[in-house]
This record gives sequence, C-alpha cells and structure tokens, in this order.
Amino acid sequence: MMGVVGTTSGIWELLGYGFFQRALLGGAVAAVACAAVGVFILLRKEAMVGHGIAHVSFGGVAIGVYMVSIGLYVGSEGTFPLMTALLVSIIAMLAITALRRRGIAESDAAIAMVTAMGFSLGIIIISMADGFSVDLFSFLFGNILTITWPELVLTLVLGAVIVVFLVVLYKELLSITFDESAARLSGLPVNGLVIAFDVLVACTIVMSIKVVGIILVSALLAIPGITAFQLRLSFRGTMVAAVAFGVLAVVMGIFLSAVYEVAASGLIVVVSMVLLGVAALYVRLGDAPDADGTGRPQTDG
Repeated sequence: MMGVVGTTSGIWELLGYGFFQRALLGGAVAAVACAAVGVFILLRKEAMVGHGIAHVSFGGVAIGVYMVSIGLYVGSEGTFPLMTALLVSIIAMLAITALRRRGIAESDAAIAMVTAMGFSLGIIIISMADGFSVDLFSFLFGNILTITWPELVLTLVLGAVIVVFLVVLYKELLSITFDESAARLSGLPVNGLVIAFDVLVACTIVMSIKVVGIILVSALLAIPGITAFQLRLSFRGTMVAAVAFGVLAVVMGIFLSAVYEVAASGLIVVVSMVLLGVAALYVRLGDAPDADGTGRPQTDG
C-alpha cells in the first residue's frame, strides 16, 4: 500500500522537508565513500573485512548506547555511540591486519576471531543494560530518514576525509592494491599506507551505519563495486561507475521507502542487487566492451 507520498506532487513536497533533505545528502555521501573504498577492498580480496568490522562495530555501538543511558558521554547522544563504534572498529581493523601480517592467523580466521570478540562484547554490554533498546535497533537495521543534524555533520566530515584521502593517495593505493611487493620495492611506505587504509575502512563502515545498519553495511561496500566490475572498464571508469551505482541505489531506496512506507535500508540493498542484475545481463548480451578480456579493471593511473 502506498503512503501519503505515493504521488508525484507528494514526492516533490517531501523534498521540501529537512529530514528528507538530510537523508538524501547523508545517504549520497555514504554511498560515495562506500563505493569508492569498496572497489579497493574487492580488488584486495578482502570483502569479508567489511562484513566483519560492521559486526564488530555492534560492540562499539552497544558501549556508546550504554554510556549514554547512564549519563557518561560527551557531545550529542545520537553521535556518541557512533564515535565509540568508530574507535572499536579502528582497533579491530588494526588487530586483523596485525594478526595476518604476524602470521598468527590467516585473513579469514583473523576476521572471524575479531568479529566474534566484537559481537560478544556487544552482547555482554546489552545484558548489562537489560536488553535491546529502540536506539540499538536503529543502529542494527539503519534508519536514514531519522538522521539528525549532528549525525549528518559527522557523516559529511568522515565522507570528506575519505574522499580527500583517496584522491591524494590514489596512485599509492593503486600500487599496493595490485602489487604490494612491487610497491614496497619502489620505496612506498606500505605499512603506513595499509594502516591508514584500515582506518579509512573503519570510518567508511561507521558512517554508513545510519544508512543501512550494521547488518547490511557490507552490502553497500561490496555490491556497487561488483556491479561496476561487470562493465569491464578501466580502473577510473570502474571507480566512477561504482560511485554512480551506489548513489543511485541509495537515492532510489530512500524515495521508494517514502512511497511504500517500508525500510529504506532493505530497499537500498534490493535496488543495488537489481542494478547488479541489469549490469550483468547487459554484459552477457554482448553490449559492454572488455578492455583486456579479463573482466578486471586496468591500472590507468
């Protein structure tokens, strides 16, 4: 059943409301960051990192919600759980990298260990706080239409940091993504770049929690990039296409959510999958060029 905005005039009216404008702006910024970072994650074959860190952030959110409930917090009640989630996610991301690089555990095992630890921490905190709260559910499943000004500001700041980082260190990230050993031999500070990228991934995940929630944030990281890969473009072309698909999915998901009065986070992921299906079908009908016959983006920077 369509909601009160199930008409063209109703949709235009929606655009005049502050909450809808904040949702579109915050969602678009999160989509740009997720899609751009997601391309690098996919090429590094670390798609499960996003899934793992998203679940680890649950522990950080739980800590923040609990601290707010007992009055022990700084800043805004709405953004404080995101800040604690960011801190926990950064620690977890660095821990995964350390476990992998020191030979203690393979990548998938390290992700599993840290994910379990972070999620367990969240469960313990929840039990201390006597169960779930409405606030915690909004972090788990996302609610972009309720994004507040402090949350939007946090999203914009993190989004700007992520975009600037990717633009400034584009060639260096490209180098360590395609051939880390060669990058090390060329004199690049690989370890520092990897740590910086890990922090960037954590920031991207946390800024997207309000859009699609902890449970679905990995989809926003992976699906736009996978969709762009179907087109077999150059690396820059793939990056631009991934960002376009991500923003389109988020904007369409938000509008459809307002029209049909269903969860925006679920619709964003469904629209992303539909776009992936269309792109895959387009390629298999033989209409998309393949630059090198491999289906893998080429280094053009």
